[in-house]
Amino acid sequence: MVLYVKYMVSLRCKIVVKQELEKLGIHCIRIDLGTIETVENLSDLQRQNLESGLKKYGLYLLDDKRNILIEKIKVAIIEMIHYSDELPIVNYSDYLSEKLGYDYTYLANTFSEVKGSTIQQFIINHKIERAKELLLYEDLSLTEISYKLNYSSVAHLSSQFKKITGLTPSYFKSMKRKKLKNLEDI
Repeated sequence: MVLYVKYMVSLRCKIVVKQELEKLGIHCIRIDLGTIETVENLSDLQRQNLESGLKKYGLYLLDDKRNILIEKIKVAIIEMIHYSDELPIVNYSDYLSEKLGYDYTYLANTFSEVKGSTIQQFIINHKIERAKELLLYEDLSLTEISYKLNYSSVAHLSSQFKKITGLTPSYFKSMKRKKLKNLEDI
């Protein structure tokens, strides 16, 4: 049985879910970003107890097919941007359609109706978050980051970065240097 959880993005969440499953004696095959695969089907009582246990940590089991699809879209995008070394060569719409088995127009319309924003905006926001991580924790140039995140140019990355954060990538990176220097002076 596969269960969908809203919204596992950290190792801590994965540990919490695993602990809750163990408390209830539920054997899981795997726990991934947004999904739990169990060996057996859950009884209504087990499901209710799992929901109650997860709720304490701000996690929720999803039942609605549209919400499950939205979570699958979000998970696919997050995996693609944050956990993959290379972004796909194909465009995002083809990638999502192929991965999820739905026409992209259907995915885009469903996402927009439920979330009130577009898949494209969700992708841009996560690409900028990833760019921020790379600027802070990697010694990559803007050219390397723009290539890694599949931007057509450094100017395009810089434009989107400034639009989302209000800062240029260079200024954002310099803020890190200033903070490190201040810590060294202490």
